[in-house]
Amino acid sequence: MQGAVKRAAKGEFVRFETTHPTAGGQVRNIDFSLSPVRNDNGDVIFVVPEGRDITEIRQSEEERAKLQRQLNRAQKMEAIGTLAGGIAHDFNNILSAIIGYAELSKMSLDKKGKMERYLGEIDKAGNRAKGLVQQILTFSRQTKQEQRPVSLKLIAEESLKLLRASLPVTIDIRPNLMSDSLVMGDPTQIHQIFMNLCTNAGHAMRETGGILEVVLTDVELDQAFTDRYHDLKSGPYLKLVVIDTGCGMSQDVLDRIFDPFFTTKEQGEGTGMGLAVVHGIVESCGGEIYAHSEPGEGTSFKVFLPISAGAPEQEEKTETILSKGTERILFVDDEPALIDIGQQILERLGYKVTTALNPHAALDLFKSQPGGFDLVITDMTMPKMTGDRLTAELVAVRSDIPVILCTGFSSELTDDKLKTLGIKGFLMKPIIPSEIATLIRQVLDGANHTS
Repeated sequence: MQGAVKRAAKGEFVRFETTHPTAGGQVRNIDFSLSPVRNDNGDVIFVVPEGRDITEIRQSEEERAKLQRQLNRAQKMEAIGTLAGGIAHDFNNILSAIIGYAELSKMSLDKKGKMERYLGEIDKAGNRAKGLVQQILTFSRQTKQEQRPVSLKLIAEESLKLLRASLPVTIDIRPNLMSDSLVMGDPTQIHQIFMNLCTNAGHAMRETGGILEVVLTDVELDQAFTDRYHDLKSGPYLKLVVIDTGCGMSQDVLDRIFDPFFTTKEQGEGTGMGLAVVHGIVESCGGEIYAHSEPGEGTSFKVFLPISAGAPEQEEKTETILSKGTERILFVDDEPALIDIGQQILERLGYKVTTALNPHAALDLFKSQPGGFDLVITDMTMPKMTGDRLTAELVAVRSDIPVILCTGFSSELTDDKLKTLGIKGFLMKPIIPSEIATLIRQVLDGANHTS
């Protein structure tokens, strides 16, 4: 202000924007100007100050900018959703071949040794890739996850144990987990929230070291708070805060951190999907995530999730025993490798298997001997005839034939539609031997099931 007065006293018209605190503690945005007034000799004899309250204008601009960012993000999500749906089926077919042959190879080993370990690593990598496809589908809202009451505290403790082994010793992890509350969510997805936020924090401090603080508390969000964040409703929330003392981010980077495929990491170090996935998971749980950062001052993420009054479900741990049988199965897929894998797995389980590489050949075969099969397992996406259409044709020939539908991706199949089509079981690719073995028995023994 002093500098502005000096400039105005020299004859310069000065205008700038500033803030002004009111008696009630509010901060108002002021458009301020100083106009010099001269006498007949041209000398400045006084200065006229003028201030205009533009707080509402600035708030409107900020809201408009926020809505524009949300629109841009929604458009990108729509584009990624289209991409995800397009690649998921083909990618899961490839993963089915990798995981399937690895599983068959392990079944064929006479003794344990290095080969089993190598195959185990292939299997592990294949399942990691399977998880990546699920991340993309989760982000694009193309897949549904079953939600149940889960304890964030237990998942946080487990996540921090894993992180401690992977982060440098120069990073001090300080957990402050004060809440035992439950939230509605998928445990695997909640685990992804912790791992992604903490891994990013660790990346920001990997060169200089620092402090990673994870805080878990219960909060009651009132109307005054939720009015500032239109996507939240007032009520009890579990608040997760992840704070690092790393390099921080500029505002332009901060504005894009939840955008898909945006990353500041070096090539090969990140996909740019982590925070986008976290954002999608948090929203699917009815919560919100906010970030604050300053260059050189570190970063903090705040996650608000509605508290659930339910009780956590207890998971039963049982040893996996492959269910077997002797029934006759018609296995249909347009991928030769998957036909080979499916036939071998099913024959090892004791079933008599007939294969078909296209739906028309399968339909002709079934029409020629409608009583010759006890079950049909078919792929969903095939040329000229999809799996659901094939099912309709099969049921028209023989109404009691049970059908299991396998797919790498489908956004249109619901439980009601599956029942209407006469499909008795549903399985997502890549197919795991234990999963298909269990589902076959459930279908053949009369228990309709989806997986």
